[in-house]
Amino acid sequence: MQFDLTDLSLFRHVVEAGSITHGAERAHLALAAASTRIRNMEKSLGAPLLLRTRAGVTPTPAGRTLLQHARILLAGAERLREDLGTYTGGLTGQIRILSNTNALTEFLPEALGAFLAEHPHVSIDLEERLSDEIVGLIAEGVGDLGIVAGTVDTGRLETYPFRSDRFVLVVPKGHPLASRASIPFAEVLEHDFVGLDRASALQRFLAGKATRTGKPIRLRVQLRSFDAVCRMVEAGVGLGIVPETTARRAARTTAIVPVELEDAWAARDLTLCIRSLKDLPPSARQLVEHLRKEA
Repeated sequence: MQFDLTDLSLFRHVVEAGSITHGAERAHLALAAASTRIRNMEKSLGAPLLLRTRAGVTPTPAGRTLLQHARILLAGAERLREDLGTYTGGLTGQIRILSNTNALTEFLPEALGAFLAEHPHVSIDLEERLSDEIVGLIAEGVGDLGIVAGTVDTGRLETYPFRSDRFVLVVPKGHPLASRASIPFAEVLEHDFVGLDRASALQRFLAGKATRTGKPIRLRVQLRSFDAVCRMVEAGVGLGIVPETTARRAARTTAIVPVELEDAWAARDLTLCIRSLKDLPPSARQLVEHLRKEA
């Protein structure tokens, strides 16, 4: 049985993505090459590593064991690369960040941009997830650090305050709701909505909240950014829910009005979570310190 680091990295990506296709994309391999590597790993081991279904792939018991050791070995290899990087004149490494939609779109671009400009040999793998998913994945070692809503139970993870924001309803100027100071989420579900792509963490979160009221969100169009949502709201296509920071900024150039949501979940204290600061690779540890200073 001979697995190299490329095999182990590919296998980890495939399991975490739940798909050989998407795992190959994350590992920057052609699908044919990735499939061949997985088959050769199974042949070398003499046992299946993945259960393949129409919905995707899941690890077998042997696959789960391999995944556990793969994460340890890959983390060790990354730590070795970073430690040796100190002899080449700068911080090196790849940092895996899992973030909810709000932090990813509103706060991380500027904060990460400053960090990456200072450390040109560091790269970041940034993935959007729901807050409760992030906690579990960070605890499992899937990512180095996560940014989640402050209302989520982070268990035994180390946490630090990051930012504060809240979600608001945005409506076009002249809309009957534009004169309201605040409104409950359940009341606005009678209207059409403009939202993010259905796969986005925020849209899945809002869909879950709507389902609990018995009134699903009627999405007329799905977009890829909060700014695009605000422009579509201005055009009268539907209402939108965006971070207040986005709404205030967009209101300066578009004919929209922010309306406060009365629901407790609308307030968003964002929290940085990690397994252990002392156990992080040097680059990830420095990023945590950078984000804490930004906060």
